Amino acid sequence: MKLIANVLTGVVALSHIGFLVLEMFFWDHPVGRRIFGMTPEVSAGSAALAANQGLYNGSGVGRREA
Repeated sequence: MKLIANVLTGVVALSHIGFLVLEMFFWDHPVGRRIFGMTPEVSAGSAALAANQGLYNGSGVGRREA
């Protein structure tokens, strides 16, 4: 049971890191625009908001230890 919990915790951690990278570094890039389905104008206009959200996703805010 502990192994399953550790594996699932790792999956959640990797997803947070993935969203951090996508939102902070690839938002205003062709890869990010394709993944999120945005035009260059929309991604340029919301890049600062996405970077803030990416930092939040990567920081672990809201997680608590058991």
